[in-house]
Amino acid sequence: MLFESQIRDLMRVLPYFRIEKKKAELRGLDSQQRRVMTPEQVREGSEKICERIAEMQAFQNAKTVMVYYPIHNEVDLRPLVTKYHDEKHFLLPATLSEHQMEVREYIKGEPLRKGRFGIPEPQTPIWTGEVDLIIVPGVAFDKDMHRLGRGGGYYDRFLQRVKATTRVGVCYDFQLHELIPSAAHDVLMNRIVTPTLTIAK
Repeated sequence: MLFESQIRDLMRVLPYFRIEKKKAELRGLDSQQRRVMTPEQVREGSEKICERIAEMQAFQNAKTVMVYYPIHNEVDLRPLVTKYHDEKHFLLPATLSEHQMEVREYIKGEPLRKGRFGIPEPQTPIWTGEVDLIIVPGVAFDKDMHRLGRGGGYYDRFLQRVKATTRVGVCYDFQLHELIPSAAHDVLMNRIVTPTLTIAK
């Protein structure tokens, strides 16, 4: 038989397990749907998102923009980088350890090397300057600006260190939900961009 204190402890952690279970379900469903997209669907959706971002005042004013290298049919921001590379500094994530993510500048023409998780990364020095705009991938988002990542917590920890920076989540329309599970420590987006919508906080 459980003691009263053990029952109280169990009641405290149950909401956490419910949230994590729901997150796992969403990760499975949305990731599966994204991975079966055709190259044409990825290209068309990504181009529309890039066009919407380019129209944003926050992007136009930004001198330094953090993007990411797309994997598993994620929104592809490379057209945006190619078009504006001569006007802005673009940064890519670099995973330094099991818990730490930093950013390095992407220099056009310089080769990328696979990092800790096999994702191409620049080999330039760690960027220590300001980051005006961060474009964030995600497995799912909701209309209250919550983001669901892959579960490693790399972006959450990184974004907590750069709270003043404008954060733009990007996803396909099917990845935008009315509500996704969230916790108090989750970092909210300032905007979410899909091929058909731009939502501002």
